[in-house]
Amino acid sequence: MTTQQLQLVKQTWKLLREVDPVILGDVFYGRLFLEYPALRSMFKGPMETQYQKFIDTLSIIVARIDRPESVMSEIDQLAERHIGYGVKPEHYGPVGEVLIWTLKTGLGTDWNAEVEAAWIACYQALTQLMLEKV
Repeated sequence: MTTQQLQLVKQTWKLLREVDPVILGDVFYGRLFLEYPALRSMFKGPMETQYQKFIDTLSIIVARIDRPESVMSEIDQLAERHIGYGVKPEHYGPVGEVLIWTLKTGLGTDWNAEVEAAWIACYQALTQLMLEKV
């Protein structure tokens, strides 16, 4: 990721971080399960808990994205948990697609081609690191 992309991801996440995790999580998971209903079975327990985990994890990663060595432990743990949930490499594409859609929807007029490229680069970098664990 370029320095500009890092800044764009951080700036735009600050805007979304203020959204209630239940709303943002519901939009993300609602779209994910609508588009890919087979993934619903991977999520056990109350979804409100999952919504908060989703926001907290993104917040940690985005906060330290310019210092990847400081977030590697969290990424490793996240990858291990995902393996335990049954996540397969082919699931990362649909999740990324829905994440980008959610960010675009949430940011509205603050979304543009540069922001999209930055978030795609961010997700691809994260995915690559997580897939190294598979």
